[in-house]
Amino acid sequence: PATAFGRQRRPVSRSMPSGPFASEVGVGRAEPEWAALNKVADGVGKDRIFNNGETSERPLDLGTDVLSGELGSAPKKVDLLIVGAGLSGAVIAERCSKELGMTSLILDVRDHIGGNVYDYVEEHGIRTSKYGAHLFHTKFDRVWEYVQRFSEWIPFDHRVKGMVPDINGAKQLVPIPPTQETVNTLFGETIDSEAKMQTWYDGQRVKPPCGEATNGEEAALSRVGPLLYERIFKHYTKKQWDKYPAELDASVLMRLPCRTSTDDRYFSDEWQALPKRGYTRIFENMLLDDPNISIRLNVDFFKARAEGKLPEYGMLVYTGPIDSYFVAQGMPKLEYRSIRFEEIWVEEPEDGFYQEAMVVNHPSADVPFTRIVEYKHVPNQPQEVKEGQVKGTLIAREYSTAHGDPYYPVPNPENRALYERYRLLAEAESEVCFVGRLASYKYFNMDQAILNALEIYDNLKEKGKLEPKRRPEDFGPGDGPK
Repeated sequence: PATAFGRQRRPVSRSMPSGPFASEVGVGRAEPEWAALNKVADGVGKDRIFNNGETSERPLDLGTDVLSGELGSAPKKVDLLIVGAGLSGAVIAERCSKELGMTSLILDVRDHIGGNVYDYVEEHGIRTSKYGAHLFHTKFDRVWEYVQRFSEWIPFDHRVKGMVPDINGAKQLVPIPPTQETVNTLFGETIDSEAKMQTWYDGQRVKPPCGEATNGEEAALSRVGPLLYERIFKHYTKKQWDKYPAELDASVLMRLPCRTSTDDRYFSDEWQALPKRGYTRIFENMLLDDPNISIRLNVDFFKARAEGKLPEYGMLVYTGPIDSYFVAQGMPKLEYRSIRFEEIWVEEPEDGFYQEAMVVNHPSADVPFTRIVEYKHVPNQPQEVKEGQVKGTLIAREYSTAHGDPYYPVPNPENRALYERYRLLAEAESEVCFVGRLASYKYFNMDQAILNALEIYDNLKEKGKLEPKRRPEDFGPGDGPK
């Protein structure tokens, strides 16, 4: 039978782990040697809403005016009209209000704040992300200092497993990115030092025919060699992008991490953490109860503009897809990938968990989904979940698709050239600031999106104009699809 949200209930028969993914350091932590590299201390940061007495773990009720989809009750004049209630728009609204006293009206076509970062507590009590797992990590001390103003944080070392066929074709659960354990398990090696792992890589790697990699396949082979490429990266890439690596930019796979150590953390940044009461609480603390900031959800900006319902504003901050803004130009659409989530409620799995880790990738061509996420593993679950009072678990199978909300720009020469045409149009719009991953056709990690927005705000203070300090590509690669 289905639940109230249409999720299927399925029996689980295979042997399950005996608890959340953990180490001797704690739940959600890497082994001691590697956990020690995470600078996040437990409980740092400030949650104003919690400190004021709010004990609910669920997103707050935003009220009928915010959710009505109508602009009649909205301010008639604002300094900033911000399209999109995600990270980029929220940071600019918060900074402009707190430091400059500027007013903003934030519009979003969705029925919640937080953009793709939005999370909530579902009907059984498990905190889950509506648009896929989000893992905060950063090397930018400015960003880490900033986000601590809006949430308490707990350290979290994201570790991913993959069901990968070994040399005999039998699927094994191994760390991704590949480590010594991955290679030993899949290929029967006995690597026990970084030097031996480096020697193994050196023997595997294939130099690009032209010296430098010209596409993703050449990049991957030059990084990890054919054994790992065929088993972990080739078909996973095809499922994610609907393109084989040979059809993608070299940059997409040139960033493949090649671990020579036993470090099985997915990221290596100094600060890796989860917000103690979820990501949505960050936005609530940033935006709610600020008299300078108004929010209206369920509002289509383009429809409201066509109907003449927008308020008077000094500057437009646009965080949506750049090609949607210029649709009247008749240019081709940029190519994006989206994700379809198949959520399944598992009634009572053995030991309370469905799989061995929060994220298990399925890179083989014989499985249609890319990965399964089980949110119950994360240590920022509500107390009832951590105490074992919720017996079932929620899993989400992820399928990459060309249809649906745009998630990831597709990086190839054709799209890059088309974006440059859109960028020139954007630069000619003197009263519009295009910001964020969709408006920049660039996958930003959360910390990169925050830093980009902070730097755009810096320019307002320094030059009197909201505009980027650097081009999107200058931030380096984001994580992209995981």
